[in-house]
Amino acid sequence: MAGLAGAIAIAAAAALAWQAWRSQSQAIAVAKALTRGEPGKGPALITKYGCGGCHTIPGAPGADGKVAGPLGGMRARVYVGGVARHDADTLIRWIVAPQSISPRSAMPATGITEEEARHVAAFLYTR
Repeated sequence: MAGLAGAIAIAAAAALAWQAWRSQSQAIAVAKALTRGEPGKGPALITKYGCGGCHTIPGAPGADGKVAGPLGGMRARVYVGGVARHDADTLIRWIVAPQSISPRSAMPATGITEEEARHVAAFLYTR
């Protein structure tokens, strides 16, 4: 009986792991399609441009800032920066030049390129 219970527990754990992998794979595919970016490049760019100094960003090493809002769940948000209707192109534009959307924004222009911002946005869409 103990062998059967162990086998059931292993099967259940495998099913949960499969579901988590499938869900993450789908999130990556959607993020790539929406942003034309590569999510895997996001963490290094987040570090390079200091995003984590202000924002808490799940999955980005050292991104535990408390100055600005946390960036988990970005894909489900209605607004970017609290001022513009959210879509991938607006998020990318916000990352590159926030004052072009909200002139009084405290978020600085970091010098990130549009291509790099696409990767950051793709990464955020997987969190």
